[in-house]
Amino acid sequence: MLIRVVRMHFTEAGVEEFLQIFKDNKTAIRNFPGCTHLQLLTDTEDPYCYTTLSHWEKESDLEAYRKSELFGSVWGG
Repeated sequence: MLIRVVRMHFTEAGVEEFLQIFKDNKTAIRNFPGCTHLQLLTDTEDPYCYTTLSHWEKESDLEAYRKSELFGSVWGG
């Protein structure tokens, strides 16, 4: 299993947009082949800082996700 942790910092204006994008796409990400867990964590001291925690069966699954249309539409890649 591979665990991926991504910490992100937003402006005040960007937080609402990010949360809506995440809400709209979290089910699709969780259902992506090889993803076994997805969680959004909030920083208790910084309201503009969020962390995603995801578990992947193998590195090739994560790479496939990174190269997917879903990834590009969610993360602007």
